Amino acid sequence: MVRRVVRSFITLVGAAGGFGLANFISRQEVMQRLIPEGTTYYAFIVVSTLLASLIAFIFAPSLMRAVVQAMEWTETSLQKMPTQDLLGGAVGLIIGLIIASLLGYSFSYIPVIGGYLAILVSLILGYLGMKLGMRRKDDLLSVRSFFPRFTTRDKEKVSRLEPRSQGKILDTSVIIDGRIADICRSGFLEGTLWIPSFVLEELRHIADSSDLLKRSRGRRGLDILNAMRKELDGMVQIYEGDFEDLTEVDSKLVRLAQTLGAQIVTNDYNLNKVAELQGIRVLNINELANAVKPIVLPGEEMNVQVIKDGKEAGQGIGYLDDGTMIVVDGGKKYIGQTIDVFVTSVFQTAAGRMIFAKPRMSVDKKLSSTTASSLNEVNVSG
Repeated sequence: MVRRVVRSFITLVGAAGGFGLANFISRQEVMQRLIPEGTTYYAFIVVSTLLASLIAFIFAPSLMRAVVQAMEWTETSLQKMPTQDLLGGAVGLIIGLIIASLLGYSFSYIPVIGGYLAILVSLILGYLGMKLGMRRKDDLLSVRSFFPRFTTRDKEKVSRLEPRSQGKILDTSVIIDGRIADICRSGFLEGTLWIPSFVLEELRHIADSSDLLKRSRGRRGLDILNAMRKELDGMVQIYEGDFEDLTEVDSKLVRLAQTLGAQIVTNDYNLNKVAELQGIRVLNINELANAVKPIVLPGEEMNVQVIKDGKEAGQGIGYLDDGTMIVVDGGKKYIGQTIDVFVTSVFQTAAGRMIFAKPRMSVDKKLSSTTASSLNEVNVSG
């Protein structure tokens, strides 16, 4: 219904334009000789009006599509643009059009081309004003009566005192991982959490995979996103834009981070390195997990359940609650039991921390045997 109304309106506009153009042409001296007033004159007006309305009717759908596409492109561009740039550009455009209107009044006295010059000057000064306003937005928006004016030194002080709350872009790996939801609930992440539409599309493909493991991981990621959107009201936003010139999701994430001035939250090692090379800050959940693991020092005692045997003969493997692996020397015979162990050394690797320990019972036996031998030596010498 709306399309029909718009198409009818465009047809009427075309008819009005054809009527006006035919009337203008017929009033010219040359045309008055060719088309004298009378039946021929009215026939020319009617034919021109009908022809213009027919052309408008035929090209109305293409015109409507072009207008819709232009509006969508404008809306997407404005969404990507920071608010300060929008305000600065609007102020600059207004100033440029005011100056153009003052100059256009002077140009109006020039015969024939005066009106066209005024339009041209308005376009040029409006564009220049908008560009200058976006570049000099800080100066334009620092009017004392409306906005506080900060010097460079003041801005440095404020940036030190106030924490910066940048947006965070979540990639597929960190969504599937699931720990991001608990981190957000704890309040350690601030700012908007952006979920790009191409990441959602990748999650959907994973959730529809024929592989059972991939399908369960993808569905878990979608469930985590739904829970985050319900619990973190207003914090999680969907970014609808896409970058058609790029095919890889990692490249799109880097481009989006550059566009929004945001940080990337990921578990992907390769994406981490590529983003850092391009000057984008990356928050890696694995690095955070390693940073908050409890520090264990050699000589400490702990209680651990031996789950399986290790690579070396006689070794047993156990894990702490945070997933840290404990290699128990001589712990193979205690598989399935919970024992007290004595930490002998701690190693930090790229995969995380590894703790090496010995059963407390064996250490006690060794100490008791050493003590007994020492006492025997004392008795013999005595």
